[in-house]
Amino acid sequence: MAGCLGLLLALLLSLLPALAAECNLTDSGEQAVGALEESTGALQGSAEPLEGNADLGLNATEVEFGVCSVTCGIGIREVLLTSGCPGTEEKCIVRVEECQGPVDCGWGIPIPEDPTCVKMPCISIPPENQFTYTWKMLIANKTSHLLLNDSAVLKVCRDTHSLIFQCETQKNGNTIASVKYRVYAATGMQTIKPKTIEMNPSSKTMLDAILVFCVITGFIVIALEIFAMIFIVVFWGVLKSVWQLKSEQDKKLANKK
Repeated sequence: MAGCLGLLLALLLSLLPALAAECNLTDSGEQAVGALEESTGALQGSAEPLEGNADLGLNATEVEFGVCSVTCGIGIREVLLTSGCPGTEEKCIVRVEECQGPVDCGWGIPIPEDPTCVKMPCISIPPENQFTYTWKMLIANKTSHLLLNDSAVLKVCRDTHSLIFQCETQKNGNTIASVKYRVYAATGMQTIKPKTIEMNPSSKTMLDAILVFCVITGFIVIALEIFAMIFIVVFWGVLKSVWQLKSEQDKKLANKK
């Protein structure tokens, strides 16, 4: 009996190291899985836009921000991961977020709809219903007039004088973009027709006479030049002999002297 108990005790002592190693391995695996789930949740669960080196569950050196799609108002940019990308990619997109530029976007260009009306869009990005829009008509040396339109696009028709409109794009009560439009008056868009020069009948008759005289004189001069060329070609031999005779006579006179 004592021998059996000793053999059983020896068997238990030999199994203790293996059981301890298995327990340590199980605990380590559970800790690794928990850490992986926490980092994944930090990467995918964040929905707020990134500002500067915001926490993505990664080191600041592993995140790179793309260029904003606009130079003013509200736009979008890419958030890139610079390490740990799948395959051989050096960079991969984590997500796309909003980015902010200067609020004042200056002057926009109205979009013509027909010869008399135009439409003007506010500064925004999809979805447009995440913003609120405030339209104003600016009047020189007076308080701006608030319009009832609260949509992202305003359509107006040209008036008898030029008008200036301004749209402010707001989010959470803050203005994030502003743009102005000038809608010119209907009369300013008309094409100016060239004026017809009205002349006195006597002046017109005199101008016609001068024009006819110049034409006739030109024809006469051209005809005389053509006649002279034909004469020279036809009588070239006679003219040449006359010039030779004259030159010989001149030589003889010179020798006598």
